[in-house]
Amino acid sequence: MSSKTEYRNPTPTVDMLIELEGRPGELVFIERGNEPKGFALPGGFVDEGEWIADAAIREAKEETELDVTIVELFHVYSDPSRDPRKHTVSTVFIGTARGTPQGSDDAVRAIVCRPDALPGPLVFDHATIVADYVAYKQRGVRPPARR
Repeated sequence: MSSKTEYRNPTPTVDMLIELEGRPGELVFIERGNEPKGFALPGGFVDEGEWIADAAIREAKEETELDVTIVELFHVYSDPSRDPRKHTVSTVFIGTARGTPQGSDDAVRAIVCRPDALPGPLVFDHATIVADYVAYKQRGVRPPARR
């Protein structure tokens, strides 16, 4: 008789730092309709059988109605407490788009603003991601690997 071990692995997610053409220094943010409520980067869960980059483009489209082109892989965030619902690992991309974002799917609305002008707090670890992005844009230094 053998016992079956239950593995509890993190769930893969994606987030997108979307830069709009003609709006330097600003990013696209969404206001979440689901818990945890607040502002966030567009993103979500990777579907089984889906490539990570495809998930990022799909989630951005679902939540903002923008067609995003990935410019670069930014960083991976894996703090076990980054999402209060469960342990997730997020692959974060920088992308570009044109047009006006519209909140869709589970996003109540989409806004474009400078990171320091958000009308409310960011949920998850998105404040860390955005701070890392701002530092990267200002100094060209990527975020350090976190323990």
